[in-house]
Amino acid sequence: MTTPEELRYTEEHEWVATRGETVRVGITEYAQDQLGDVVFVDLPEVGRQVSAGDAFGEVESTKSVSELFAPLDGEIVAVNDGVADQPELINSDPYGEGWLIEIKLDDPTSVESLLEAEAYQALTKD
Repeated sequence: MTTPEELRYTEEHEWVATRGETVRVGITEYAQDQLGDVVFVDLPEVGRQVSAGDAFGEVESTKSVSELFAPLDGEIVAVNDGVADQPELINSDPYGEGWLIEIKLDDPTSVESLLEAEAYQALTKD
């Protein structure tokens, strides 16, 4: 499984890419592999405030429905309409075209509280 070093991760199997005061969020290759074929994605409205741990949407696969959780506090400033139209992008390109939302962070330093790639890899080996 691919775990890009430049990203941060959550224990709920989301990745976070820092872009200044904004982060892009998606689910990891490990998560999409566990889910199976993604058939539907429910994403929030732009402008919604989220707190770390809040459910912000759902991913439905041929196996199950899983909630998506905000990794950090902030305002949702973008959603990937592409995955709403083509949810399979999450399976084919989880770290690229399969991204889910962008959040403008309340505290940009909060990214440092997330797992680094090595710690996330250890988590998924268990």
